[in-house]
This record gives sequence, C-alpha cells and structure tokens, in this order.
Amino acid sequence: MCVISVAALVFGPSAGAFQDRPRNTQSPPKPAASATPTPTPATTQRPAQAPTLGEPPPLWKLKPTPTPTPPALIDEGDIITTDTDLVQLHVRVIDRNNRPINNIQNSEFHVFEDGVAQTIENITREEVPISYGLAVDTSGSLRSQLPTVIEAGKTIINSNRKGDETFLVRFISSDKIETVQDFTASKELLNDGLDSFYVEGGQTAIIDAVYLSAEHVSEYKKGDPQGDRRRRALIVITDGEDRNSFYKQEQLFARLREEDVQIFVIGFVNELDKEAGFIRKSPRERAVNLINKLAEETGGRAFFPESVSELPQIANEIIRDLRTQYVIQYSPTNKAPDGSFRAIKVTVDQTSSSDKRIALTRNGRIARKETPGGSTAPKPPPVRMPKKP
Repeated sequence: MCVISVAALVFGPSAGAFQDRPRNTQSPPKPAASATPTPTPATTQRPAQAPTLGEPPPLWKLKPTPTPTPPALIDEGDIITTDTDLVQLHVRVIDRNNRPINNIQNSEFHVFEDGVAQTIENITREEVPISYGLAVDTSGSLRSQLPTVIEAGKTIINSNRKGDETFLVRFISSDKIETVQDFTASKELLNDGLDSFYVEGGQTAIIDAVYLSAEHVSEYKKGDPQGDRRRRALIVITDGEDRNSFYKQEQLFARLREEDVQIFVIGFVNELDKEAGFIRKSPRERAVNLINKLAEETGGRAFFPESVSELPQIANEIIRDLRTQYVIQYSPTNKAPDGSFRAIKVTVDQTSSSDKRIALTRNGRIARKETPGGSTAPKPPPVRMPKKP
C-alpha cells in the first residue's frame, strides 16, 4: 500500500516556484478572546501571518492549482444513490506476520460501535480509485536518506492506476509546509516534483504537516458521488520528532477522527536520542509513540526501517496494503446527532487453523452534530495561509 503532512500549506507546481518569493503578510482575523489563553510555544518566533492558538478562525479559502482531470470512472447520465447515514470503513485483514488475507467471506465480518453489534449493509473488495498525499520531511535530519526516499516515493507513484491521484508535500517547520504538486494523475509531474525536493534547515513540525495534509486529502472531491467512492490515504516519511508545531497532538487526533484518511508512516528514528530523563521520555520514544498512534487510530501502518535499503520493500508493502482492502458499510444503530466520538471495532471469525486473522481499520468516528435549529452544524473552518502570489 502507499505512504505518504500549523501554520502554512502552499500550493504550486514545484518546490522551486516558492523560493525567493515574497510572502503575503495580510493578518488573519483574530479569534474571540478566551477565558483561559493558551500559551504560544516559545521555541521559535512565529511568522507575522501565524494565527493565535485556540479555536481555528475562518481564514482564506484554499484554491489549489488546477490539474488535469483524470478519466471519469462513472459514465455521464448514471444515477447514483447514496445513504448519507451509512458509515464506510476500509478494512485490512492480516495474519500474525502482517501478510494480507484476501479470502474472508462476508458472513465472517462483524462490526461493533461502542460495543454494540451493527448491521452490515454492504461488503465489497472492488478496486476503487485512491487519493493520497506523499508528505516528506526534508529537514536536515533526513539529509542522508533523501535520495533513497525519493526513489521509494517514485516506486509508490509509479504503481498508480487509472483514476488514482496524488499530491506531494515537503515540510520542515510550520512556515515551511509546501505543496510541491497538487492532486494529479500525471506520474510525470509527480516524479518531477519528487526530483525537486531538497533539504533545508528548520525545526520540524510533523503534527502541523500531518494535520494539513490529511485535511487536504479528506476534503478533495468530497460530496460528489465519484469522490465519495475514493479511498483516501496519507504517506508520511519522517524521523518522527516534532519540535515546533502550532497544533497539539490532541487537536491533531481530534481532527483525524472526523476524517476517513488512512495514514502510513515510515519513521527513521534510529538517529534520535534514546536516553530518557527522570520525568520526560526520550526523543526516540516520543517519536515512536506518535508514529504508532497515527497508524493505529486511522487504520494505517507504521514502518521503522533500520536502513534505507529497506525502503523499496516498504514501498511495495504500502502499495499492497492500499490495494488489498475490504470496504464495509453499515447503518449505525445510534443515530443521535450529538457530535460524540463512537468507538469502532471490526472482527472476523477465526478458522480452525493456527493462523490468527486480524482486522484493522480506524478506531472510531465523530457523529454528526445538529444545531438547536435542527440543521447539521458545519465543521469549523481550517487554519490556512493564503496562497503565495
């Protein structure tokens, strides 16, 4: 399957297009004052356009660079009907050795929400288009690995099939999260974008990069019938040490629970300090915990290569994981529009053989929430910076 990130997410055709350009210094609207102000990290001086910590204020609307439209997978004139109450899960089934199991019968699946068995409406293994982002940490910590990382990225991209679309992000600090290539089906554009990646100094902002990148994957073509059929994923390559993000982990995972995006992370953590203090965990332990949580909460997968020589195999495993999944739809028994978190668990019947079958998917969802007037409450707008001129 494939792997593929607050203060800025910038769209453009290549990394080079952003160099030496003046930044838009328009100040965003200030959020309402809070009774208990949240302290701003003091590690580095924030750029002038960085928003204040707190509830994300409504800023500029992102306008991605137009890209070629991929071949339509649904003929014009086709009538598409959907049940907006259905919850859709992308499920991987593996054995103890992480090998995919592809012969599960529909009757062997069971879905539970908050411990209550749900009625499964539909199960399929049809191959649907994949929209995914590839976000690469290009800070100095990955300097020696970057050439091999680029080749692994090309392996993933070159496996794209009809209808698949990818976008590329390079990230360092919060003010250096750049979309080198927006969503496109063109492998040539994507490979050229990877070739333009370069290492740059800065305090790594992994949480910010994942927050913005996952959000962009989630919102892409959302609401149209063809877009709703897509599988959505994010592949992140990093050393896992977050040094100066605007968002906190709690904010990131709260947002991820609203999005059906699987996250695959390749973590080069071996060079991080293994020594822990009396109170604080070691940088390596913190990085491993963050990477594992990103994968587990979204139904993705974490990889911790010992050397760059493992990257080709990891790339092929990501490709395999993305292609060998079951799509399960169920109508939840709890339809209360209260905006609460609902824990999800999928199980499969075990056979008489010794091989254990393990079902992996996202660990929950956020229920819809209605306003007092009865309408569904909109999501709070994301924090984004305006597109550079």
